[in-house]
Amino acid sequence: MRKSYFSIVMGLGLISTAFAADIGIVNFSTCISDSKLGKKEQSNVETLKKQMASMMEETDAKLRDLSTKLSDEEYRDSLSPKAEEEMKMTYQGLEEDLQRYQQQFYQMIQGANYQLVQTMSNHISSAAEKIAKEKKLDYIINKEACFYVRSDFDVTPQVIQEMDQTFDSNDKDSKVSDNDLIHEVTGDEAP
Repeated sequence: MRKSYFSIVMGLGLISTAFAADIGIVNFSTCISDSKLGKKEQSNVETLKKQMASMMEETDAKLRDLSTKLSDEEYRDSLSPKAEEEMKMTYQGLEEDLQRYQQQFYQMIQGANYQLVQTMSNHISSAAEKIAKEKKLDYIINKEACFYVRSDFDVTPQVIQEMDQTFDSNDKDSKVSDNDLIHEVTGDEAP
C-alpha cells in the first residue's frame, strides 16, 4: 500500500511539473513513416522479408515438384531403388530446410523490427533534443503516451525535418542501420 501511494504522489508531482513546463509532442510512428531514414529502414526490412520469402518459395516449389514425382507410381517405377531413395532423402532435406527458413524468417524479422525501432528511437531522440533546445522546450514526449494533445504542442514535422537534414548530410547510399541480417540470411556479402 505504501509503495502504490508513493507512486501516485510521484506521478502527480511529475504531472504538475509537466503542466508548468514547456512541452512538445512527437508522433513516433509518423517519424518512422514520413522521414527519409524511416522509409529507408522500412525498405531494408521489406527487402529482408522479400529475400526470405523468395528462399522459402523456391524451396517449397522444389518440395511440391518432388512430392508430385514421388506420388506418381509410374515415375517411381521408372527409377532405380537407389535413385528413389536419393529422391526421398532430398525431399526430407528440403522439408528440413523449409522449416529452418521459416524459423529464421520469424527470428530475422523480429530482430530487424527491433533494430528499426532502436535505430529510429535514437535518431528521433537526437532530433527532438535539437528541436527542444531551439524552441526552449523542457520536454518532448511521445504522443502515444498521451490521451489528448493540443495540436500546437506537436513538433513532429520539425523533428522529421531535422532527421531528414541529418539523413541528407550523411551518405544516403550507406547503410544507416546495421542490416547485416539480410546478408546473413542470403549469404551475400555486405556492400
